[in-house]
Amino acid sequence: MVLLAVNWSAFFANVGQFILSFSILVVLHELGHFLPAKWFGCRVEKFYLFFNPWFSLWKKKVGETEYGLGWVPLGGYVKISGMIDESMDKEQLNRPAESWEFRSKPAWQRLIIMLGGVTVNFILALVLFAMILFVWGEERLPMQSLKYGIATDSLATAVGLRDGDQIKALNGKPVQYYGDFMKDLAYSEAVQLTVNRNGADTTVHFPEGTVRQLTKNQLRGFVTPRIPIIVDSVSSEIKTNSGELKKGDRIVALNGQPTGYFDDFNETKLQYKGKPITLSVLRGTDTARVGVTVKEDGSIGFFPVGPAKLFATEKKDYSFVEAIPAGANYGVERLGEYVNGIRLLFTSKEHKVSDNLGSVISIGKTFGGAWDWQRFWTMTALFSIILAFMNILPIPALDGGHALFTLAEMITGRKPSDKFMEYAQMAGMVLLLGLMLYAFGLDIWRLIR
Repeated sequence: MVLLAVNWSAFFANVGQFILSFSILVVLHELGHFLPAKWFGCRVEKFYLFFNPWFSLWKKKVGETEYGLGWVPLGGYVKISGMIDESMDKEQLNRPAESWEFRSKPAWQRLIIMLGGVTVNFILALVLFAMILFVWGEERLPMQSLKYGIATDSLATAVGLRDGDQIKALNGKPVQYYGDFMKDLAYSEAVQLTVNRNGADTTVHFPEGTVRQLTKNQLRGFVTPRIPIIVDSVSSEIKTNSGELKKGDRIVALNGQPTGYFDDFNETKLQYKGKPITLSVLRGTDTARVGVTVKEDGSIGFFPVGPAKLFATEKKDYSFVEAIPAGANYGVERLGEYVNGIRLLFTSKEHKVSDNLGSVISIGKTFGGAWDWQRFWTMTALFSIILAFMNILPIPALDGGHALFTLAEMITGRKPSDKFMEYAQMAGMVLLLGLMLYAFGLDIWRLIR
């Protein structure tokens, strides 16, 4: 029964996009290490997409380098001769250093090799953001376009918001766009909303713990644009008992109960699964009644007009020249938001690691369950900038850890011993594996819950 409940088309769309996105990021990241290593005369023994413990799905040796595809999709690697990495090749390190080994190169060259991956990821993110703006432009939904206000879920209602409220300001700052509001809400701590309700402004203070609940739910359903139910198209599978539902009809009541907006209608119809109902619809200047049967899954058999068609959005197109600085600025802003989010995990009671940390399962879900190239490249750009930041952290086993030791060597003139680097690498790997297992466990718990 559980398998039947899975939306398999969405599942495979997410898996396919995750693998493609992750493969692009890993290959280019490792290429950022590979190319400077070759330029400085290092021997690169292996270049792998995904990890290959015990066996490889595919491998081919070209020159001195073995190129391959592993079977564990958690990353990738290049194995550079004479470098202490995840391969933990101690035998090589016990021999005298050769001129083509990483450890024999000057510190500045080793630093460039180590920072090559994060540099490529950061540049890739900026390029992708620029190309997204150039191809698709930027479309935003102004708050003033939400003429019917917002629809609220149970949590929003509990904190004092009401259906039809029009949001004016967040913590004293005017809210101009719906997307910015949701983003700023996610990065808030204490929240004070100014809303217009029935023509008068009122202030809503969120109780302590509300933002944590929001981030735990990833803001799903908290507030959405409130929309009337206008029929866009009718499915051939609709079960009509009397009358006819037509494109352009506006549903205003269900069994005589007013349901002028989608949130009211959606909640009411679920009470009648498998039962016949009567819809009251506005058709031009007339009112008509249509008898239909609600399906067991709660659907009726029509598609409503969505917010994109109902509300006026602001669309800005970019020329190729304009897209470059705009994309760079957009990428830097996203990096700043991510860093701020990390800071909040350690400084705010409203943001907890256990609520925000996720594994490949959480990452896969962000693609939305449908193949959309604009969303795909946007998510890939975001992951690229996150990958760059995470890898530059001064943790042994990450690029940032290696770079930190190399910088210390350049400043002090003393190179850490191979034994020290070996232990540091092991400690870093244990830390990272533990973190990955913890994140995976959190995702499994969320699925079960």
